[in-house]
Amino acid sequence: MTTKKKSLQPSKNARFPLWIVFLALALVAGTALLLLNNSPAATRALPLEISVAQAAQLREQGAFVLDVRQPEEWNELHVPGATLIPLDQLASRVNEVPKDKEVVVICRSGNRSQAGRDILLQAGFEKVTSVSGGIIAWRNAGYPTVSGP
Repeated sequence: MTTKKKSLQPSKNARFPLWIVFLALALVAGTALLLLNNSPAATRALPLEISVAQAAQLREQGAFVLDVRQPEEWNELHVPGATLIPLDQLASRVNEVPKDKEVVVICRSGNRSQAGRDILLQAGFEKVTSVSGGIIAWRNAGYPTVSGP
């Protein structure tokens, strides 16, 4: 029994234009980029932590400033226009934080604000950050503060 070897070369009639292959690859790559750019991680506009200078700039641009300290600390000193929701209450009060604004979380030195930021991220907030150094760094940098309830 004799077997014929089939040629791996396409016949002249079966040639596929190379430009179609490149076009298909470009379409696949473009679609992948679109999907990646629309993922939740890609819409995250803020780093996890920012400086007080960056926080002041965001505040001036209308960001929501969330203070997660205790009321006694808040009464001593806080950022003008900030909203107080103590860290231990934040998880049950996330509905009081706007999802359509950038959120800047601040505390005394920057530790509780990281925890507050993480609570908001877990609750689905995408544009949230923590202030490095907290209200101490804010005050030391000369940014405005107010006291009282």
